[in-house]
Amino acid sequence: MYLINPAAHTRRAFLRRSGQLAMAGTALPFALNLAAMGEAAAQAAGDDYKALVCVFLFGGNDYANTVVTYDDPSYNAYSTIRGGAAGQAAGGVAIGKAELTPTLLAPTTALPDGRQYALHPAMTELATLFNTDAKMAVQLNVGPLVVPLTRAQYNNSNKKLYPQPPKLFSHNDQQSTWQSSSPEGSTVGWGGNIGDLMLTQNTNSLFTCMSVAGNAVFLSGDTALQYQVSTGGAVGINSVKNANVYGSSSVKAAMAQLVQQARGHVLENEYNKVTKRAVEAEGSVTSAIGTDFAAGTFPATGLGNQLKMVARLIRGRSTLGTKRQVFFVSMGGFDLHDNLIANQPGLMKQLSDAMAAFHRQMVAQGLADKVTAFTASDFGRTLASNGDGSDHGWGGHHFIVGGAVKGKQIYGTPQVVSINNDSKLAGYEGHVGQGRLIPTTSVDQYGATLASWFGVPAGNLESILPNLKNFGGNVNGIDYPKNVGFMA
Repeated sequence: MYLINPAAHTRRAFLRRSGQLAMAGTALPFALNLAAMGEAAAQAAGDDYKALVCVFLFGGNDYANTVVTYDDPSYNAYSTIRGGAAGQAAGGVAIGKAELTPTLLAPTTALPDGRQYALHPAMTELATLFNTDAKMAVQLNVGPLVVPLTRAQYNNSNKKLYPQPPKLFSHNDQQSTWQSSSPEGSTVGWGGNIGDLMLTQNTNSLFTCMSVAGNAVFLSGDTALQYQVSTGGAVGINSVKNANVYGSSSVKAAMAQLVQQARGHVLENEYNKVTKRAVEAEGSVTSAIGTDFAAGTFPATGLGNQLKMVARLIRGRSTLGTKRQVFFVSMGGFDLHDNLIANQPGLMKQLSDAMAAFHRQMVAQGLADKVTAFTASDFGRTLASNGDGSDHGWGGHHFIVGGAVKGKQIYGTPQVVSINNDSKLAGYEGHVGQGRLIPTTSVDQYGATLASWFGVPAGNLESILPNLKNFGGNVNGIDYPKNVGFMA
């Protein structure tokens, strides 16, 4: 079984193979992560391709200015806390209400108590995807949880009875906890464990988990390891890829032979097998991605270029021999203790434009209902302003985009807009100080909803999302379903 709990693992294939390779030197890029991939598996019958695309926002995105509370009572509380000006005008780190009107969300099912939300004013593309196309959903207040918690339980000294995610408010640890249910140092993530279960769906299992954003624990499984590409394509081995080495085609040919030929020594031979597989994989990827899309299809931004590469890889899925894939892309810059009003708009526009362009390309490929993109981040931030920004928090709001998404809906529990110890929900005080939200939807619930749509059997969900067993009912006046319901 594919358990994220590191204590449950013995000698994984990756560790066995990397141990063999440890003495072989570092002249070739070990980061290609090819050693532990299994041999080709049987292709599943029928054209039933599906992909999950994680868009990770490094630094901890400010939830309050991303999905902004809009109804008058809630907006006025938000504005007061964040230093807004009179007449609902912008001020401090509060966005003026009039600026939010073009991105006001109109969900099919109205929220209770007249609650309303708008997206950041720079997110016009995602607002259209929500309101007009009905292909985006908002999940309120997601974050790592071991068990449902109230504020009193959070403050309780009995952490065995009321366990908390380790090292809350730490960037590195919460990035890892989001991706793997464990703090920094974890070697296996829930995206990779989903990949473990899907390897046999792909003719070439090597391309099940793919990152366009460097190394990410999210994509590392027990057997599945991430294959990393750049926004320009496969990562090549220079001594094999270059036309000439040291200005000589003969040297290049000799180097290519040396690093791929069979050897008598077991370690040398294993090393060359990995290199040969890397060269073959590079050729497969280069062939699969084909020509670039027309100018203007994707925004020329960091995230736009990453999602463009994902779209090209999906377009080449037949060449890669894949029917189930998990991808990872990312953008940074969200640690806005300062300059929140100045810097967040550019980030929000980049995210909105890139995700919308990616969805449009999936529509063009006829795969809109086969590919689901979703956001994640270290944590949300404080509702309270520190003067020019916000500080590390816990729960945050996230987006799910795709043709299979039950869109034009806002899921989860609307938070009370307050930095005081109060709540309309009996027994639940919605924050742990300064508006740091206690999540009302766990990452495990969020991930289980995506994994179920992807095809993970119900009996395997708790093995890849270990805290899911602690959810599934109404606790503290809040529903914690195992499946949140945003996927068709």
